[in-house]
Amino acid sequence: MPTTNIKPPHKWTLLGQDPEIILAAIANIISWIVSTFCPSLLPFLLPSSPEEEEEPLSPSSLATRTQCISIGRPGGLEQLRLVTLREGICTIGYNVRHVSSPPYTSPNATLPDDCVTIRNEAFSVNYADCTIRWGLYESAKQFVGWPIVPGFDVAGIVESVGESNNSNNDNDLKVGDRVFGCTLFGAYSNRVIVPKIQLRRIPDGIESFAQAAAFPAVSLTALYALHLAGYFPIFSIEGGSRIKFQNKAILVHSAAGGVGSFLVQMSKILGLGPVVGVVGSSSKVEEATALGCDVVIDKSTSDLWTEAEKASPTGYATIMDANGVSTLQQSYDHLAPSGRLVVFGFHSNLPMGSATLSPLEWIRMTKKVAIMPKFDAMDLTVSNKSILGFNLSFFAEERDILSDMFDQVVEWIEEKKLLCPRVIEMEMKNVGEAHTLIQSGKSIGKIVLTTS
Repeated sequence: MPTTNIKPPHKWTLLGQDPEIILAAIANIISWIVSTFCPSLLPFLLPSSPEEEEEPLSPSSLATRTQCISIGRPGGLEQLRLVTLREGICTIGYNVRHVSSPPYTSPNATLPDDCVTIRNEAFSVNYADCTIRWGLYESAKQFVGWPIVPGFDVAGIVESVGESNNSNNDNDLKVGDRVFGCTLFGAYSNRVIVPKIQLRRIPDGIESFAQAAAFPAVSLTALYALHLAGYFPIFSIEGGSRIKFQNKAILVHSAAGGVGSFLVQMSKILGLGPVVGVVGSSSKVEEATALGCDVVIDKSTSDLWTEAEKASPTGYATIMDANGVSTLQQSYDHLAPSGRLVVFGFHSNLPMGSATLSPLEWIRMTKKVAIMPKFDAMDLTVSNKSILGFNLSFFAEERDILSDMFDQVVEWIEEKKLLCPRVIEMEMKNVGEAHTLIQSGKSIGKIVLTTS
């Protein structure tokens, strides 16, 4: 794959603050004011782009065009616009900018040798997509800007391939192949250009495109988190244990969610235990148990950390935390010596159940940022604890490690060791409903939208 030389732009500040955050706050507050007091004016908050088709099309013409969900500026659900693109235009991720600048290709752009165009049949919805819409997702701000087509997971059929694709090589993708994988934004679309290295043929164990779209981003996030924790790749030592530390206990927050459901399954595959899953409501206990948790803590009915101490009195070798301010300090405190806290999100820093961000929500978020725990390097050394964080949406240049991990995910699927979590399936036109559901914190498993 040609190098894309992707570098974040130089950061400048306004009164000590990121000006893009200030602009996002202003835009969201305007959306809240208009939606609350004069919703009839919401159409005036929806910027369009020159790539959009302006004229109505016949069903036959529409079938050949790309339809996608475009977000023109920070705001509420009103920004999730289903648009039709002009002829010959489709969506791309930011690491395909050697074709054109994201989120759209130029009309009838030449398909690079290392890429394929897929007819995307399904894509998943992640909480990150809500933060993209609010204008708070760092990689989206740095590498795409506005407008943006959100989304990471794709599952569909190869429509066309780059010229260098060798049809005699069984490992090369061919027109008509059923594939799934990741794109660095651009997935909320029925036609996407994706580098071949980011795609795999859908294994026989996956029954539908909707199921396939539920796997890539969350499974790779889970496996990379376990890699940071020291459990992957697996080094086979004949007659020996994979994990040499005496303490193998792992605690997974949001165990019935997208990433959590794969963290639980992979932890069992890799020989960790006890696997302690935390859920936020009683309705999620059964799902977390079915995924393989040895202990499930329902923090809506019991004290989380009291129960966590009962499950592993000596502390935890690993705690997986995407919650942020609500649990981060206690997660660190409950690590065992040599334990690792892996951080890959800050959900509790952000509003749950709010489609638009009111001035009050911005005040609350500011307060939460102010009380985020800070960790002393000397204490980390003396207590023999580690804190590691990551976000795979910045990994445009780290293709090889993610490709190897994707191969491992596919292998586990084929061996039936890794099962699809519960999938909530909706149509693409219901994207606002999907965002509302994932923001509520009540969804179980994965939300997937279909394009057909």
